[in-house]
Amino acid sequence: MKIRVYFEDTDIGGIVYHSKYINFCERARSEVLFKNGLSPYEKDSRSGYIVKSINCNFLKMATLGDILEVKSKIISKKKVSFLLEQLIYKEDELIFKMDITLVYLKNGKPSRLEEKFLKLFEN
Repeated sequence: MKIRVYFEDTDIGGIVYHSKYINFCERARSEVLFKNGLSPYEKDSRSGYIVKSINCNFLKMATLGDILEVKSKIISKKKVSFLLEQLIYKEDELIFKMDITLVYLKNGKPSRLEEKFLKLFEN
């Protein structure tokens, strides 16, 4: 998914705030679901995917007006969770790497992952 860096994403010097990289990755994950008619959560059921842990590496900076590309792929799967690698590129150069562990909850309890969801992130 391609994302343009707007003024709201930056500090006064035009450099992207560190937390915005996580937002960009969240947008990319959600967009994959929306494009496939799915939602990251199920309304009124306390079911959906929640974040268990995040590990981020900030490699280079992005600035106002840059076009960034977020790529996502599953690294490993367990019964109720999976590890997703999300990479952000600026002009084919890797500038950010995030590993995020997501857990599936059904009615508020950890439950078996849904294959239809996982297939969207497999390469």
